Amino acid sequence: MWFKNLTVYRFNKPFSVDPESLEKSLEDFTFSPCSSQDISKFGFSKAMGKHGETLVHTAGDRHLICATKEEKILPSQVVKEALEEKVNQIEAEENRKLAKKEKDALKDEITTTLLPRAFSRRSQIRALILPEIQMVLVDSSSAAKSEELMALLRKAIGTLPIIPMSFKTPIETQLTEWLKEGKTPAAFEMQDEAELKSDSDEGGIVRFKQQDLSENEVLAHIEVGKQVHKLALHFGQSIAFLLQSDAAIKRLKFSEEFRAGNDDLGNDDPMARLDADFALMSSELIALINATVEALGGLEDSI
Repeated sequence: MWFKNLTVYRFNKPFSVDPESLEKSLEDFTFSPCSSQDISKFGFSKAMGKHGETLVHTAGDRHLICATKEEKILPSQVVKEALEEKVNQIEAEENRKLAKKEKDALKDEITTTLLPRAFSRRSQIRALILPEIQMVLVDSSSAAKSEELMALLRKAIGTLPIIPMSFKTPIETQLTEWLKEGKTPAAFEMQDEAELKSDSDEGGIVRFKQQDLSENEVLAHIEVGKQVHKLALHFGQSIAFLLQSDAAIKRLKFSEEFRAGNDDLGNDDPMARLDADFALMSSELIALINATVEALGGLEDSI
């Protein structure tokens, strides 16, 4: 349940949600496995996994949702080879070249034949709906997968007035200034990883890992015009992460000390422990987002 990445959206109109109404809306889009002829299926599943009972897990004004996707694994090379074999056979028997439309029809026929024998894989993606800060946090490093979940949620509830989180000042400008000055806002501590890019096509990209970012070797790249587009940071004593210039927050890692905050509850009641961990995680993520917004100079005005 602990989030590993954040793609962040903000509501551009005041938004609130009733948990019971949300649960009912999601029920019409519940996940079901692929049938023999489905190439993929995507729908909402229990927010707390096997220990949960509902599609929405709510604590206060925080709502956790989860979607499951199943995809059939049908390698394109397998379809291509089967198609070539079939086309060659027909062309030899009929002594003519098949038209593109005929080949497309054959490809569909072959795909339909192979699908029941294809392996399948499942993946899950979770999101936090947070009306208290008017944001949605998606646990994904992929913008495309995050958008897919938001599209499904929008379809389920009818409206979802969100835009990607963006800032008044370009993030790379702020990150570059932090690295140049060798200090960050009080809530954060700079780590030992960064990626710098040049605005010019010829300038290239330079990456540093396990490197003291205050060294002249690093700062020299800023002097020649490169800007910081990725910077590893630590938030308080709780979360290590990589902040990117596109506002994505990747490689979230909650410290062992922080995750142990509910150890006194034990594991005798898995749902109670999950609920406590959810409260702990969501509170810290809200604190992280609020601190990030402040450190980067505030959000861009809504359009």
